[in-house]
Amino acid sequence: MKKSKIIMIVAIIVLAIIAGVLGYKLYQEHKAYTVSTENTYNMAFFELVDYTQNVKTYLAKSLILPDSKHAAETLTHVWREANLAQTYLSMLPIGSQELESAEKFLNQVSEYSYSLSRKNINNEDLSEQDLNNLKDLYNYSVNLSNVLNQLSEDINSNRINWKDLMGDGNTDFAKEVSNISQDSFSNLEENFHEYSGLIYDGAFSEHLVSAEKLGLTGDDIDEDTAENKVREFIGNDSIKNVTRYGLSENGEIIVYTFLVETNKNNSISIAISKKGGHIVLMNSNRNVETQIIEDTEAIQKVSDFLQSKGYNNMKETYYLKQNGVMTLNYAYEQNGVQMYADLIKVKIALDDGEILGIETSGYLNCHHERNIPTANITMEQAKSKLNPKLEITSEGLAMIPTEWNTEVFCYEFEGKVNDIEFLAYVNAETGEEQDILIITNTPNGTLTE
Repeated sequence: MKKSKIIMIVAIIVLAIIAGVLGYKLYQEHKAYTVSTENTYNMAFFELVDYTQNVKTYLAKSLILPDSKHAAETLTHVWREANLAQTYLSMLPIGSQELESAEKFLNQVSEYSYSLSRKNINNEDLSEQDLNNLKDLYNYSVNLSNVLNQLSEDINSNRINWKDLMGDGNTDFAKEVSNISQDSFSNLEENFHEYSGLIYDGAFSEHLVSAEKLGLTGDDIDEDTAENKVREFIGNDSIKNVTRYGLSENGEIIVYTFLVETNKNNSISIAISKKGGHIVLMNSNRNVETQIIEDTEAIQKVSDFLQSKGYNNMKETYYLKQNGVMTLNYAYEQNGVQMYADLIKVKIALDDGEILGIETSGYLNCHHERNIPTANITMEQAKSKLNPKLEITSEGLAMIPTEWNTEVFCYEFEGKVNDIEFLAYVNAETGEEQDILIITNTPNGTLTE
């Protein structure tokens, strides 16, 4: 009996030691994971601060040097830095009520600066109204930078704990920051409403934002399923590591965000919608040194890519080339009618044809099968509304978005007059002229304004 008791005591002691060792190991692993997550969030936040500061700096430069040559270069920098700031903002576990205005600002200042840069293609200087708008944007960027710098102080003083802000912790954000930061966010929101009226998002890229999210189909998914979607989309064989950033609710679409490290040591940020597991954003910022692929080949590669990912009946509308990267806009086509609200943007590297990015928010907001109205006038009747001296090179049908968040069924005419290329839209139901866009063909792409 004594021997049995001794064996039992020894066994208990051994099990206790094993449990203690395993518990300590799990504690250490959890601690390391927590530290790693905190460091990742800190990295994303301070990148956001830096890129937002760059946006402010380049906006200031655009006010000092408004002539076309310098403005084009400066506004291109604004466009790029705002896009990068957006990417890092999407990685942070902060609720929409705090940084929704910042997310909107970065998206819209990017598109507005892009639209102004197109004016410079024809050596056109910025107008007085353009400069006034840029001044308003600059003032808001100063406010945003100040808010982020104040939030940075909260982080450095350990007042902010990213772990507490994840998931349901988003609702406790106001308790985590200083009163100064809370006041700053309130002022930021108030100032944003004053500024937001000048927003411009490019020709027919004013996505119809719908609370219903017509293209966002399917059931809600969890983070594990979202990561599987990431691996499937990028290709699991190409992935070295995937870092999870949790659920992000600071945009129009709730997404799971990830950072992917590829076998080529490139970093790719990617967002997957919680509802339905759709790709919302994917972006790789690797440098492209040379252009080897011709434009026509690049366009075909993107078309094939979209079809392989299940985006069928997409038609290329216009594109922009910068620094060895082509960004293309595609719109959905239904029964021969172009749906300009259902937009997808794709970036492709012109050195090896790698797809560097995709953004589908317009498509997810708007995509659905339309009940296409019946045209009340014929193509020839619509054409008669235009100047008879116009040289029409192509004609078709399109649904175009309006500033009132509606769509209008139109005849679309492409043509020339005095060497000026244009797109003209005539309402197919009323016969009224709806819109006219000027087409600019440049070495860097085909643009409309």
